[in-house]
Amino acid sequence: MSNYLNAVFKLKKMFNLLRNKFRLQLAWRIIIIAVGWLVIISALHWWLNFDHGKRRIVKMGYMPVITNLAAPILDHATVNGDGIRFSSIKFASFAEMAEALRNEKIQVAFMIAPLSIVLRQQGEDVKIIYIGNRHESTLVVRKDLKVNKVCDLAGRTVAIPMRYSGHNISIMQLMEKRSLVGQVKVVEMNPPDMASALTAGSLDAYYVGEPFAAQTLRSGDSKVLRYVEDVWPNFICNLVLVRSDFIENNQKIVKMLVQSAARSGIWAKENCKEAAKIASRYWNQPVELIEFALTTPENRIAYDQFVPREEEIQHLADLMVRFNLLKNNDISGLIDDRFANAADLRGISDLATVLYPPSIDSETSLAQREIREAKEM
Repeated sequence: MSNYLNAVFKLKKMFNLLRNKFRLQLAWRIIIIAVGWLVIISALHWWLNFDHGKRRIVKMGYMPVITNLAAPILDHATVNGDGIRFSSIKFASFAEMAEALRNEKIQVAFMIAPLSIVLRQQGEDVKIIYIGNRHESTLVVRKDLKVNKVCDLAGRTVAIPMRYSGHNISIMQLMEKRSLVGQVKVVEMNPPDMASALTAGSLDAYYVGEPFAAQTLRSGDSKVLRYVEDVWPNFICNLVLVRSDFIENNQKIVKMLVQSAARSGIWAKENCKEAAKIASRYWNQPVELIEFALTTPENRIAYDQFVPREEEIQHLADLMVRFNLLKNNDISGLIDDRFANAADLRGISDLATVLYPPSIDSETSLAQREIREAKEM
């Protein structure tokens, strides 16, 4: 009996030793996995923010509309060469883009204007540094409907990009002015879905940045009810929003970003066909559609009104309060116009000149200086 008990005791002791050894091995495995995961995450962060040549990458979020034409142009212009790489990331919704900026997954957001005020009032330390191309939004209505005036929209369904959009505010102003409040159904819809919804009969009209309105205009499914500039001169669709700490830590980059964006608009105005080709590749939309949106009506798009003005943003905030989109109209600290005011628009010719102004003296060009500074960032 004693031999049996001794055998059982030895087996139990051996089992405990094996279990402890396994626990120790498991603990080491967990530590090794955790360290390995940390290394992978760090490497991935480096990979996403720097390219193989150790260029600094600035990630720009945007929606594929004409007001944000600078995003694909700057991406295209910095694909090769030295210095800063402006990498454009296309989003399907502004809400998703706002979260990406909030969580620092992107450094720059081509953001729909009213949402920038909302983010600021929610406690995000962000700044408006540039205004996108203006006069590029259109209110279109189904061609088969007897809708020829705004008042004919009574009982109809109209889509806008989101609640916090200038298009929504513009619609509310139109409804208020024509005593149509409560008579028009306004729905939120992502711009890429609007054309197909109207064609299918789910929508009667939609109000959006180009080229999304141009899709149904060119297909013959819609007609123009109003161009935004006819009801809201100098309308701001999208603007560029960055975090304050990004400005503080990267002033040379922000200067180059704003100046290049401003110069890209001037270049695009004179080179619509080439600008449309570039945007087509990034937006996965037909060149002909984008060119139509850029040129119809002729000279419609305003490319040179890129400086953020406090009075314009304040007016927008006042309207948001008026239409119960905000509780207060505070925009203090939201605008930083110094980079846009300082933008050098001289000597814009080919695409290469979008990034850098011409020589300012016989010895050193500003372009050379910017390249050198960018390499040092």
